This record gives sequence, structure tokens and C-alpha cells, in this order.
Amino acid sequence: MSGMVYLVGAGCAPGLITVRGMALLRACDAVVHDDLIDSALIDAAPEGAERLYVGKRGGRRSMAQSEINGLLIGLAQTGKRVVRLKGGDPFVFGRGGEEATALRKAGVPFEVVPGVTSAVAMPALAGIPVTHRGLSQSVHIVTAHTADTPDGLPEYMDQLARLPGTLVFLMGLGQLEQVAARLMEAGMDSAAPAAVVSGAGDAGHPQTVRGALADIASRTRAADLRPPAVIVVGAAAAMELVSPGTGPLGGVRVGLVGTDRVTGPLSEALTALGAENYIAARAIPRPLAVDEALEALVNGEPGWVVFTSGSGVERFFAVMEENRLDVRRLAHFRFAVIGPATGKTLAAHGVYADLCPAQYTSRALAEALLDAVGPGEPIYLLRSAAGNRELPRMLEETHPVTDVALYDIASDQDAAKAARGRLWGTDYMLFSSACGVGMYFDAHGALPEGTVPVCIGPVTVSALEKRWSGPCLTAGHISVRGLAETVLNDMKRSKP
Repeated sequence: MSGMVYLVGAGCAPGLITVRGMALLRACDAVVHDDLIDSALIDAAPEGAERLYVGKRGGRRSMAQSEINGLLIGLAQTGKRVVRLKGGDPFVFGRGGEEATALRKAGVPFEVVPGVTSAVAMPALAGIPVTHRGLSQSVHIVTAHTADTPDGLPEYMDQLARLPGTLVFLMGLGQLEQVAARLMEAGMDSAAPAAVVSGAGDAGHPQTVRGALADIASRTRAADLRPPAVIVVGAAAAMELVSPGTGPLGGVRVGLVGTDRVTGPLSEALTALGAENYIAARAIPRPLAVDEALEALVNGEPGWVVFTSGSGVERFFAVMEENRLDVRRLAHFRFAVIGPATGKTLAAHGVYADLCPAQYTSRALAEALLDAVGPGEPIYLLRSAAGNRELPRMLEETHPVTDVALYDIASDQDAAKAARGRLWGTDYMLFSSACGVGMYFDAHGALPEGTVPVCIGPVTVSALEKRWSGPCLTAGHISVRGLAETVLNDMKRSKP
């Protein structure tokens, strides 16, 4: 039985994958992906799908193209639906044509799903239209990295210098000075507008350096731009049709640390305020085997079920479903949550919390439970394996407590690697948990110079103080909104 391979363009930035590409990704049996692919896309594949990293990034060791071709063919021949996830568009310097040729030769059916190429999208995000009436009636996309010439540049640079319209060079940041020199040697005006747009920062706010062909290389070095980057040359490169830095947090750069459940809404809130933000360290909930503990719970004495996170709620009901346990088996329990966000997740499963403390901390939750729980009533804590001991310690003195670790937390190594080129110029680093603090410092070692850390609550502050000796801010209340408001209020205080 032969499977199917889909050559899918992931786009050059988060959110730029097509609807068709995302639908295939969510239904695949295996995803074979390059470097610099948004980790959220990899996670969109089904839980049981194979995830195979094959590199393919300029200047770094990666799997040979022939090996990738063989991998795709082999997976498909076992009957799998394979998504070959490539940055940008598969057919724009993505070697998609080579993979399609190999698949066709092997008799493996395939489909090409185009993506948004960085050659057009990255300039657009920086406000540069690659074509514009009266300025540029054509666009020419060129690789600045080839092994076929002594200097790595195309041999037809002289012809490119004489073309009208916009020149877009991909994979050329390390060749920028040589690109400019070759174009000027061929007769292009040294005052011709030029721009370099770096995708190393947040996709919605790429870092851009503008200048003339004669000085664009020196300007770019001074700005310390990082690859991947797009070089744009021509009259259109002088245009700036977006207004970066709008909103009360315009021009502010924020790093986010935590699970998608926190960083997703936090990113939306910060973006609405005008801030540029990116994932600096990503925590991934990993499910633990709890079938026996769950069976003991539903068959145990009536008592209180306590959730300290939305991830815990989701994991609990996933195990209930896996074991075909009806929600009516929970009728003799009462439920407590640490905060309204967790309560909202619980309510989505048709269960409404009986208790939520006024302050969203473990201590406040324990104190509220001690007031509400009857003498001798059992308490079941359903939470992360990384949860702190304060909550059970306060409850165990007067009540039987069963502490069930539903999941643990792992660090997303791919996200950490991608973040290493983004840390520069960060104004605030937002920590949403104590374990997130450890993940960040394990991955990056220190905060960027001038960065202000912001912690969601006192437990996170304590964890930070063990790794960082400088000052920090604490959110006014423990929530996504509290973190965003803390940044906003600090910016207001710092402005003259």
C-alpha cells in the first residue's frame, strides 16, 4: 500500500501557512520538517504522528537531500500520509522540485501545497511592496548563495544590475557587502535604495535596516541583524507603508516564557497594545500515566477535586475519555480551581467550580479549602509533577490528601534554538511559572542586557531570585492580563 506525500509550504512566518496546508498537517501520519519552522505548527500534527527533523538551514550541517528524498519515499511506501513541511514556498529555493522529481520517479503520489515565500512576505511586513505602480513593474528573486561560482553569487550579476524593478536576494546576509559591490561595479547607482529585512525577530515585526546600496552593508553590521534575512534593492525599497511602533507599547520588545495556554493569549494581548513579542522558552505539558489513580479517585470517597492549571483540567478529561468514564461518575465530588482561567477551562467540560480563591496563589487556594472542606473530607490534587509542595503541605495537616501528577513539563528545545537569535533588544522577559524560569536560564544562561524580568507571582519571583540577582517586576494579579498590564504600567512610568 502506497501512502501520499504533501509538499507543504509553511510560509515564512507564524500564521502564514495556508488553510489547505494546516488541514493536511492536522491529519498526517508523519511530518518531516526543516529548521526555523514555528513549533506551534509541529504541534498541530496529531499526537501519534511521527515528527522528523531534517535540518536544511544554510551554513549548518543537515541531512543530505538524497537522504530526505529517501525518507519521504520510505514513509509513503509504508502507507503513511506524510507532510513535508518546508519554510516559505516549496518551489522557491526550497528544493521542493528535487523532492517532487524523486517522488515521481519512485511512483509515490504527491501534492504540492504552495506557501507564502519570504521574498514577498518579509518585505511586505516591513512595509516594502516589491511592485508598485510608477516605481517597480517587476520583481526578480535571486539566490545569493550558490556553489557554482567563485564568490557564491550568480554569474549574471551584471545583467541583474541593469534590470528595472525590484531585486530580492535570499540567503544572502553573509554576502551583503559583496552583493552591493558587484551591483555597483556593474553600473547600478550607489544611491539606489536598499533594505535588509531580518526574520530572526517576531514575524509580525521584522527588524529592518534601510539605506543606499553604498552603505547598506555597514548599516546592517551596526544593527547586528541576524539570518534569515531578505535583501531588497530598488526604488520600492525606500517605501515604508506600515507604521511600526503604534499603540501604547509601540516599539517595545517582549520575550514570553511558558506553555502555549499562557503565551498564546499573552501574545494576543501584547500585540493589541503594539508590542513586538516572541517565544523565548516554551514549556510543553507531557502526559503521565494516571489510569490507576483516576480509577481510585472515581471509586473513592466523596471529596474535593482541585485543579491548579488549565493543562491539568484538559489532561484529566482526556484520561476520563480514554478510559470511557462517564462524567456522571464525578457527581459526588466538589471542585476547586486556583483561578478563573482554570475555572473557565473546567466549565468548558460542563463542570463549574465550587471554589475559586480571591487571590490566585497556592497559599490562598489552600486557605480557602481549609475553610470550605469538612473535617476528614478527602482532597484530590490533580496537577503538574512540577507543582510546589506548599499546597499539599498546608492541607495534609488536617485532611487526607491524594496528590496526583497528571503531567510533567518539558522544554521545547527547537523553540529554544529558534529564540537564540531573537533575544537581542528585549525590553521585558515575562515568566508565567517557576519551572519556566528554570527552562529559560537552562537554555539561555542569562537575560539580555537591559531586559527587565516580569514574574506572574511570588512563587515565580522566588525561582527567579535563585538564577538572577537583578531587580524584577511582579504582576499586579496572577493572570495573563496582570502580566500585560505590568509591562504597560512600567512603560507609562518610564516615559518622561
